[in-house]
Amino acid sequence: MEPFPDDWSRALCIVAHPDDLEYGAAGAVARWTAAGKQVVYLLVTRGEAGIDGMTPAEAGPVREAEERASAAVVGVEAVEFLDGHVDGVVEYGLPLRRDLAAVIRRHQPDLVVSTNYRETWGGRSFNMADHRHVGLAVVDASRDAGNRWIFSDAGEPWGAVRRIALSGSPQATHFVDLGDALELGIASLREHAAYIAGLGYAFDPDAFLRGAARTAGELCGCEYAATFELYEL
Repeated sequence: MEPFPDDWSRALCIVAHPDDLEYGAAGAVARWTAAGKQVVYLLVTRGEAGIDGMTPAEAGPVREAEERASAAVVGVEAVEFLDGHVDGVVEYGLPLRRDLAAVIRRHQPDLVVSTNYRETWGGRSFNMADHRHVGLAVVDASRDAGNRWIFSDAGEPWGAVRRIALSGSPQATHFVDLGDALELGIASLREHAAYIAGLGYAFDPDAFLRGAARTAGELCGCEYAATFELYEL
């Protein structure tokens, strides 16, 4: 496991749902924004199908507000949501790749961050379709964004995405030493109060994130760590 590279200035974090980044990556985001990095969040859906006791029409605005509050905790002011993609049934394909390429071209990041797109979380549990489809589309759209002949109507090409980082990957290659930023990551997840309350079982953000970060830290030689699989483009 290698330290996460520091030679970048702008990151675009793209995930399927509100709370996806908060289950591990938000502590690293807090470290990055504290160091002066620019970070933007893009949510493909509003997580409207994520609370059993709320209709999608009710849950969508609640979860959007929770994500904006959560992002603010770790120093992220710019939070955007795509239209046209429905929570729970996000499809991998050209429309999603086009939408993501357009946002990448507009924000011009040198680092793109998403989550694990493989079928499982290291064999422990199955990864849901939205995560798989969005993660793979992020990888492809990061390359699409630099090709002027692909999605030519979706903005000027941006071919300077240097790396893609996947949080929660069972094949992690790099780590961020979280230090005190773990506390901000925990606080960020706590902002998803309506979602956590609707899980139907007791869930402690502190115990979950601290335990995972401690386990990762043992592998990386620090107290608490967040891990990523890093691709070079």
